[in-house]
Amino acid sequence: GAAFVLCIFSTPALIRVLRAKGIGQQIRDDGPFAHPHEKKAGTPTMGGIAIVVSALFGYMVAHVSTEQTKFARTGITLMALVVAMAIVGFVDDYLGVRRGRNLGLRKRGKTGGQLLVAVGFALLALNYVNVSTHLSFTRMFDIDLATGLWFVLAIFWVYGFSNAVNITDGLDGLAAGSAAMGFAAFVIIAFWQFRHPGVYHVLPAGALDLAIVAAAMMGACLGFLWWNAAPAQVFMGDVGSLALGAAMAGLSLLTNTILLLPLLGGLYVFETLSVIAQVISFRCF
Repeated sequence: GAAFVLCIFSTPALIRVLRAKGIGQQIRDDGPFAHPHEKKAGTPTMGGIAIVVSALFGYMVAHVSTEQTKFARTGITLMALVVAMAIVGFVDDYLGVRRGRNLGLRKRGKTGGQLLVAVGFALLALNYVNVSTHLSFTRMFDIDLATGLWFVLAIFWVYGFSNAVNITDGLDGLAAGSAAMGFAAFVIIAFWQFRHPGVYHVLPAGALDLAIVAAAMMGACLGFLWWNAAPAQVFMGDVGSLALGAAMAGLSLLTNTILLLPLLGGLYVFETLSVIAQVISFRCF
């Protein structure tokens, strides 16, 4: 609730600041002439700042408002992932606006930033959170990936889903609306694990903290959606989409529901496959 209220009421102020600084969406010129997206040029972008700040605020409020809620390594690690990936997105957005085109960081720079964040998260998950390395769907399989393989999978998961949500953020309200539903599912998953200790490979306090992070992200997305729904008054930009994708990947890894994420985030999987098909078609034909 705190994240929702802050986001829905602070986003208009952020929109005014972005407009005053001339931070508007740049439209790529490799589409058809008079493309429908052309009219969206100049719409304030980087609105994802409101999502990340509001989610962080909601997470903090939850720990101040009740003595039963304690900071856990899972929640701290996940919020660190969200903020770090948002910084990568912020740099990409800022450079794109500064250069006056819909291209920010070069591919190598952006990929390098994302991989650096993903590696940091994977190391924290293994050595700080002590996450289980078993492959999982809704329950553990009797398949231990071992530290090395889980480490590689975690990096791929964070990198892949942060890009997948980034790709999906192309229509008004699409990324924010779908992410809100995905985070709602993780609220239930993590809280269920909190209420059934001993059944899952997540400590109760850690599971509760993950549920709080998911709830804060959901509330922030819903608050932002009010201003991002068609016709969008603001876009989240990479600062928002990269953070949302990384958050969902992190939640699946820390709740040990790795293989469930492609179903919860099925939209992002199909969007990515669609882009891959388009790129292959464009380059080959």
